[in-house]
Amino acid sequence: MTDAQAPAQTGTNPSAPAPAGARTAADVVTPELVARLTKGVTGSGRTANHTPFTGEKLADLPESTPEDVALAFERARAAQDVWARTPVRRRAAVLLRFHDLVLARQAEVLDLIQLETGKARLHAHEEVQAVAVAARHYGRRAAAYLRPKRHTGAIPVLTKVTELRHPRGVVGQIAPWNYPLELSVGDALPAFAAGNAVVMKPDTETCLTALWARDLLIEAGLPAEVFQVVIGEGPVVGPAVVRHADYVSFTGSTRTGREVAQGAAARLVGVSLELGGKNAMLVLRDADIEKAAAGAVRACFSSAGQLCISIERLYVHEAVADAFLERFVARTKAMRLGTSLAYGADMGSLVGERQLETVVRHVEEAVAKGATVLAGGVARPDLGPYFFEPTVLAGVEAPMAVCTEETFGPVVSVHRFSDVDEAVEHANSTPYGLNSSVWTKDARRGREIAARLRTGTVNINEGYAPAYGSAQSPMGGMKDSGLGRRHGSEGILKYTEAQTVAHQRLLPMAPSLGMDDEGYAAFMTRSLKAMKALRLR
Repeated sequence: MTDAQAPAQTGTNPSAPAPAGARTAADVVTPELVARLTKGVTGSGRTANHTPFTGEKLADLPESTPEDVALAFERARAAQDVWARTPVRRRAAVLLRFHDLVLARQAEVLDLIQLETGKARLHAHEEVQAVAVAARHYGRRAAAYLRPKRHTGAIPVLTKVTELRHPRGVVGQIAPWNYPLELSVGDALPAFAAGNAVVMKPDTETCLTALWARDLLIEAGLPAEVFQVVIGEGPVVGPAVVRHADYVSFTGSTRTGREVAQGAAARLVGVSLELGGKNAMLVLRDADIEKAAAGAVRACFSSAGQLCISIERLYVHEAVADAFLERFVARTKAMRLGTSLAYGADMGSLVGERQLETVVRHVEEAVAKGATVLAGGVARPDLGPYFFEPTVLAGVEAPMAVCTEETFGPVVSVHRFSDVDEAVEHANSTPYGLNSSVWTKDARRGREIAARLRTGTVNINEGYAPAYGSAQSPMGGMKDSGLGRRHGSEGILKYTEAQTVAHQRLLPMAPSLGMDDEGYAAFMTRSLKAMKALRLR
């Protein structure tokens, strides 16, 4: 993109000043810390990770081979049976202690999250919040979710039925880089509460955060062997995890998710997948424009847009579009970018070169095909190698890549609409179906429109946080955005096998008491009619 295509955009986003005496990567990632966190990691090779803020190396790390993965599963299986026989309330108590430790020592992990992902500190704190919520929820509710349940039997009174829930065994978890605390340990917590062991493969570039969480869980009382971590390249280590797991939990791209699903299906093991999104936000004619503009900044640019449930498409009613854009663009241009390990920056860096290349490609192609840059649109190498300004585009149309592909960066396209049905149709027009947002002062209308949107979660008058933070309710995607759900009952029961135990009493399910076959059939016919008349379920 040339300066002529985006005049006056470079430098409009101020940088957040670093506080005096600010901590550096060397202050945080010490050799002692790395040695403590990597203790017990099954890996015979060596690799390293880096910070997006500068590109410098953070730590030397053990690297796992497929043989190391097999050994990690062997160790986890040896420990899982004892853990499964531990009473569920004692397992849940580990989560509650972990909750307290995370909140008490959050400064440690906030530094790690920022250094490994490049995100602003407030966005890193979203992960602390989400993990604490999940730990509290399953710490309090796991026993109720997992307790034996009585059901009406085939013949009331005569058939006594109980549903039991057994752990699957060893869960293989493949976690992404963008939310290295929440999308690693946050998904593992219900698996542990259900009595499983976990072998986790975090992304190499963000594995210190996941290892910190493992260390804290062990401090909270989790047996160390129950939680194994393997580190290595996805194409090498990922298939090995799928090959040995009794259940697979994956968060990442739709393309890789399909490969994971195929590998799990070949072994007839279950899988949950949270995949990509091209999420839409609808601003209706009666929306509070000030609140909608502020909410759009949060929804579009949190974690530099590297969030599967962030907003990449804005549909604004034409009657309020000018007023909304004036406020939204001004707020976007005023965002402060920064690298400090402290609160103050509004947005941080992209995670690496691949993400920056995608963002640049999407923006440059859109501009070349006629889109207009309303804010941002340029990289900021003066701040760090992967910084890119929060960007607002108008005039985006198919077949521009930014119109249909997931950007996963700080780029949003704005579209005007005149009819709500039209807006809903456009919002639903992608293969994805993860999250969406509706802004209106009419709560009833908002709920009606939400029900028409083909996404796993819908937020009214906010972008993504209310639905995701409501841990009692399921969260996941429709269409190409995935299979299964995290949170709520589905988020823990997926890590279990259901077993029905039916105890037949007094009379068999067969001719008895002198009845012949015809008499038994007539008796059962009368019984079935009676059960319907009595509204038995």
